[in-house]
Amino acid sequence: VQLVESGGGLVQAGGSLRLSCAASGLTFSTYSMGWLRQAPGKEREFVAVISWGGGMTYYADSVKGRFTISRDNAKNTVYLQMNSLKPEDTAVYYCAADNRPLRWRPTMNRDFGSWGQGTQVTVSS
Repeated sequence: VQLVESGGGLVQAGGSLRLSCAASGLTFSTYSMGWLRQAPGKEREFVAVISWGGGMTYYADSVKGRFTISRDNAKNTVYLQMNSLKPEDTAVYYCAADNRPLRWRPTMNRDFGSWGQGTQVTVSS
């Protein structure tokens, strides 16, 4: 399984970024996909998850109303649209695939079996 994130960068507070994650080596349309992040000196934390068909989504309270997760199963890609970014959103963002097919709702690090390399998001104040 290979997950490759892109779209990170430096943005001012209040700005937007869209992250993408291209997946290969798995039957993408049967796995819930998540985004998690890790800030310096902190543990990796859950951000958002989307079900295998895209019909269900779930967000951490800290990003609810600002971030939107989506997926395109025809392109084997999952996205994270991040609006109204805050300095506290600064972190390395990871895309991850559930370690079981057709399961809802993975949110813990141990629920995910495949990870991307991460993409840095930095929000300046």
